[in-house]
Amino acid sequence: MSLIEVTNATFRYDGKEVVNDLNFTVERGDYLCIVGENGSGKSTLVKGLLGLKLPHSGAISLGEGLTARQIGYLPQQRESQRDFPASVQEVVLSGTLNSLGLRPFYTRKQREIALAQLRCVGMYSLRNASFRELSGGQQQRALLARALAATQKLLILDEPIAGLDPLATADMYRLITHINRDHGITIIMVSHDLNAAARAAKRILHLENKQIFFGTSEEYRASDVGKRFLGGDEQ
Repeated sequence: MSLIEVTNATFRYDGKEVVNDLNFTVERGDYLCIVGENGSGKSTLVKGLLGLKLPHSGAISLGEGLTARQIGYLPQQRESQRDFPASVQEVVLSGTLNSLGLRPFYTRKQREIALAQLRCVGMYSLRNASFRELSGGQQQRALLARALAATQKLLILDEPIAGLDPLATADMYRLITHINRDHGITIIMVSHDLNAAARAAKRILHLENKQIFFGTSEEYRASDVGKRFLGGDEQ
């Protein structure tokens, strides 16, 4: 079975359909990018994948032993969250909370996981730094490590490059590709950057309040949908 299988899924708010006719799968090791304009249903779909909102009709099924609690999630960062008063290591360690169960304290294993993920994203040397004093790109790396600390299978990243300068953006894309390719973590990323998504991801899901494309990045670039949205800038 696929890691995630979405079948004829429709989501509604207050009786109004937000996104419908969703049919796609996510396989182990995939790097799927969800694209579309504001209001196209991307955020609603992410809530569905995280188990925070149930489809009005259709189904979202998790396979290969995956549960919602085992999904690492990096939400869009709000300005107020940038001033969080904690060390980098404390922020990353909080990503292991789902595995605490009824225990009130972090275990040695969880601390080792946090440090390992800091090494993975190149932030180990800043583990004792104040999160609020980091640059925007460093904060995103720390939050990515936090999401990684929650999973060994799947990361869902919601606009992880939003607000970053071009250098930090390119760095983040390289890091995400490294995590997918070299660590075997499945990636689902929401992005407004269609051209970068088409270059980086293995598969593309394009929404316009319904599914208008799902397939490989190569198929997307060759499709009428891809040509309409990418124009001549995808090279």
